[in-house]
Amino acid sequence: MAKPKPPAGSPPTARCENIHEYDASLDGAGLAVGIVMSRFNQDIGEGLLSACTTELKRLGVDEDSITLASVPGALEIPLVLQTMARSGRFNALIALGAVIRGETYHFEVVSNDSCRALMEVQLNSSVPIANGILTCEDDDQALVRMQQKGSDCAQVVVEMANLLRAIGERP
Repeated sequence: MAKPKPPAGSPPTARCENIHEYDASLDGAGLAVGIVMSRFNQDIGEGLLSACTTELKRLGVDEDSITLASVPGALEIPLVLQTMARSGRFNALIALGAVIRGETYHFEVVSNDSCRALMEVQLNSSVPIANGILTCEDDDQALVRMQQKGSDCAQVVVEMANLLRAIGERP
């Protein structure tokens, strides 16, 4: 098993030859991925979804193995992710949406609580979840970030699903 090379410019690390190291894998073949998308700030959500599904397919996830559920807003995403995780039908899950700062404290509540709940679902279910809920100051920031974030989420879940599978297979 080839050892991954550290990023250019990173300090050298001491590796012991007898230590098992898991390689990162972005091979999505055979994975089932569930996506939950908020309809609030729908244009941003659709942009995230487009980039995410394009990248999932590029990584080898079969389009028939991608399932989408939409919900009213970011606070509803964790409940549906939890239900999907409990179903046993998915190797990985993705949360997509956008919370745009307004003139009230509501932005902080929604941003913090949706993120906390996603982490709880992930840790309680052992199903990896990529957090693609953008938290931005304005629509322009979200529009600039949505393509990259959607693509990043696809890569994260494929890598994490493969890592958890490899850890489970190791004697």
